[in-house]
Amino acid sequence: MSRFQNKQELFSFGVFGEEVRKKLCPLRASIDILEGEYFFLCYLESRQEHFQEEAYTINWYKETAGKQQLIKETRRIVSQMNFLEFWPAELSDSGNYSVIHSNGKQNVTIQKWTLNVLERNKSSCFNENHLTTEIKSAGVGHSLKCNDLSVYENDSIAWYKDCKNYEHETERELNFRSLTVQNSGIYTCKILINHEGTIYHSTNTIKLVVEEDAPEAFTLEIVGHHEEIETEIGKEEILNCTGFLGNYMKEDASLYWLINQTFPEQCTGIPENEPSICEEELKKLQLGKKFYITRLLRIKKVRDEDMHHNFTCMLQADESTRIKIVKLKKGKTQDLPVHIFTTGMVLALLFPFVAVALVFVFVIFRVDFILFYRSICRRDDTAGDGKEYDAFVSYLKDCVSPIEEEREFALKILPMILEENFGYKLCIFERDVFAGGAFVDDIHSFIDKSRRLIIILSQNYVSDRAIYELESGLHKALVERKTKIILIEYMPISDYNFLPESLSLLPSKRVVKWKKDKSLPVNSRFWKNLRYLMPAKPIKIKTREHYNNLDLGSEAAQPWNEGCGFNAIV
Repeated sequence: MSRFQNKQELFSFGVFGEEVRKKLCPLRASIDILEGEYFFLCYLESRQEHFQEEAYTINWYKETAGKQQLIKETRRIVSQMNFLEFWPAELSDSGNYSVIHSNGKQNVTIQKWTLNVLERNKSSCFNENHLTTEIKSAGVGHSLKCNDLSVYENDSIAWYKDCKNYEHETERELNFRSLTVQNSGIYTCKILINHEGTIYHSTNTIKLVVEEDAPEAFTLEIVGHHEEIETEIGKEEILNCTGFLGNYMKEDASLYWLINQTFPEQCTGIPENEPSICEEELKKLQLGKKFYITRLLRIKKVRDEDMHHNFTCMLQADESTRIKIVKLKKGKTQDLPVHIFTTGMVLALLFPFVAVALVFVFVIFRVDFILFYRSICRRDDTAGDGKEYDAFVSYLKDCVSPIEEEREFALKILPMILEENFGYKLCIFERDVFAGGAFVDDIHSFIDKSRRLIIILSQNYVSDRAIYELESGLHKALVERKTKIILIEYMPISDYNFLPESLSLLPSKRVVKWKKDKSLPVNSRFWKNLRYLMPAKPIKIKTREHYNNLDLGSEAAQPWNEGCGFNAIV
């Protein structure tokens, strides 16, 4: 009896515990392996019992030239039930694999994988792209574990450190009672497997870093909790899942979506060929010293059956798994009701020229229409959300070459218009925060209390504190999804290289440009666009006659705080 059959019997008849079977067949969308090594794909059949009362066949497929081709068993590639084995894997094995159950009438795709076969490093015993990193503190006990590609005790095991035989260790775990800095190195576990008279091997490489004062331990968390998203039939939805990895990027961390335990298709980037539901490529983010990975799930048009699906995001690393479940539910229409657009479409069919004119007018005056709609309905997005401020204002606070007009705009003009004329409540650090507090805690606290973060950008927006406020806001906007950012381009900016790269992920429609005298009147396009981006709130007007004739150079227009921002307060 072959080794494969032994494993199949043990697997099928439950000799392995559930945890062991999960380690043998982890739910992974993408897998990296080395050429010339033994490897197998497998799945947990108990998760997918589609034909419990009927006979069915199991077939393995590989995608070739965009088409699925049935894998024919050879001496090197063996397929049977839950397993597909490679004796050994070759570079040409890279590609997309799937396993399908069929009862003759219906085909059900059980699971999909993307297999990447990496080229072996001819001058080393490992490949830099095929190792995991573990950072530990000196003085603690630790174990390095070999992989689970072999399940038999008689398989030979050898350990290597930096490609040299390590103390003749032959156990599956390499134990350290008390780590020292000298234990740092690259450890490779090599399993020798005897199959039909030929010796094959499989390796697992771990980079161990031992530090006297190790940084914060590796963290594996999904940002946010299980949630329900209000939507409507026919609407496009983009689901975001972000994994937090702590202070360093874990190379073997994976993040992917499942739809009722089934992998979605990959987005093609070609709109006409895009699947109705598809998964974007994995993206890596670094905000300050924190590392994240994120992946989007695009739903082209929400269907009624989508309201009953579980959209599950799975984050995996170091044999740990975190999940987040997102569900869709029918919600209320916001801003403009759908029937207005439906009526517009009917008019477009009956009266083409009138419809084109209406669409043109709506595009030009869209912001005016929405502000009018909010005013008529007296919408209030601020009620009951627990926030204290409508917006936190961040602007240049550098004593080196200060620009008085910019400080004047932030400390006088902006609050005068938004607070006194439209009833908003702003948090301006120099005006509203008492001296003596902890700067970092204050920034986080006041941004948390605010519904928006208004950032006044100019060529001089370079102070450490201003950049910190920007990164804090980006973290809450892109990752925590708690605070929306509004960028005011106070002066034309030709080079954005000094700003965080993640700023490019913000929608361009959230940028408002200040055009000096042209933007000053309270009914200018600048203030309308700014109010559109602010949360809807019933207007509480306090009459002032000089909004349209502000004197930027008068003494009355001087900021309340005469110091240089951070230096004057802290």
